Amino acid sequence: MNFSQRITDLAAEAESALAERFAEVDAISFANTQKIMRAFGEHRVSEAMFNPTSGYGYDDRGRDTLDRIWADVMGAEAAFVRHSIVNGTQALTIGLFGLLRPGDIMFSIAGKPYDTLDEVIGNTGHAGDGSLRDFGVEYMQTDLGEDGSFDFERIRSVLNEYKEKIKVVFIQRSKGYLNRKTLSSAQIGEAVKVVKSISPKTYVVVDNCYGEFTETLEPTAYGADMIIGSLIKNPGGGMAETGGYIAGNARAVELASYRLTSVGVGCEVGATLGQNKNMFKGLFYAPHTTAQAIKTAYLAAYMFDALGFEVEPAWTEPRYDIIQTVITRSPEKLCAFCRGIQAGSPIDSFVTPEPWDMPGYSDKVIMAAGAFTQGSSIELSADGPLRPPYTAYFQGGLTYESGKIGIMSAAQAMIDLK
Repeated sequence: MNFSQRITDLAAEAESALAERFAEVDAISFANTQKIMRAFGEHRVSEAMFNPTSGYGYDDRGRDTLDRIWADVMGAEAAFVRHSIVNGTQALTIGLFGLLRPGDIMFSIAGKPYDTLDEVIGNTGHAGDGSLRDFGVEYMQTDLGEDGSFDFERIRSVLNEYKEKIKVVFIQRSKGYLNRKTLSSAQIGEAVKVVKSISPKTYVVVDNCYGEFTETLEPTAYGADMIIGSLIKNPGGGMAETGGYIAGNARAVELASYRLTSVGVGCEVGATLGQNKNMFKGLFYAPHTTAQAIKTAYLAAYMFDALGFEVEPAWTEPRYDIIQTVITRSPEKLCAFCRGIQAGSPIDSFVTPEPWDMPGYSDKVIMAAGAFTQGSSIELSADGPLRPPYTAYFQGGLTYESGKIGIMSAAQAMIDLK
């Protein structure tokens, strides 16, 4: 790959400026790795746990041990992690349908959830498709304040009006396709306190996608009843080829497990079909791999800020997910960014991404993903909906070195755009 002297010099300048930030990221990675290794030791992980099971999968030691390790690492009472969960949206659907009943209200307090949940909730799509709304679940939301904080006055008002009819307070930790700040675990903990002080039986459910291992504590450690995520993002460490997880308090996880399989069966079954090793190994790698992605995001923030683009978060700010946004202000620049990422990827670097009508999204989306695992967000990838202000959402990088190449490629594509 040929980079101009301008781009090469800018990358070197960025790394010098980011040395202190990179050291902070490494310290978080070390603390999380210690936590995982301690859990592996306490639960006596052995090679025998990698053996596959078939059929019903009764008494799968690896599956059951991994569930317990996951709960410990996430600071939760219980958890399950399954390769059979196809993506984060399905994991969220399992959790929401597990907790909500006809007549309940789902109250989102961090703005609109990720686009792919619109049809799950019933805000879009066709009546009768099986959304939460079809089953008599109402939906309400309130946005974050301009400074990215919770609107506690509005939240208190709604909770006082509806009390425990609000069965689920939903929080999306990451920005999704919104131009807002990502929430820290501590911020989510403050929201949990407010919710529980008014309606103790309301479940606080967190879409934790993209946020795992960016801090030393997850939202469950601050009292969230359920956190949910995908294994082809941070917690799969680039090793898990598919899957998702749910962790939280024991009753919430049990109810979700009844949607995963069936009432009365829950987590007692589920053949692992040889996937245990990848999921154990992925969790082991996860803190380090997440750190590589965060360093790549810091580099992107510095370089694109220096090139005159609006970025969020800034390179001087702490990070609570792996996503970096770059506001391009034009569809041409958004496409150039994604094509640069694709060209700087290890797989399918010769492919030219084009916007398309992706299922589950309301606008055309352009996606760049030269990944070993299809759709893996912890690997080098970028995407964005073709709507103003034409924001590119960048994430991943299995190694910092490969992530750096991808960022330099995207920057070169942007400055070369005629």
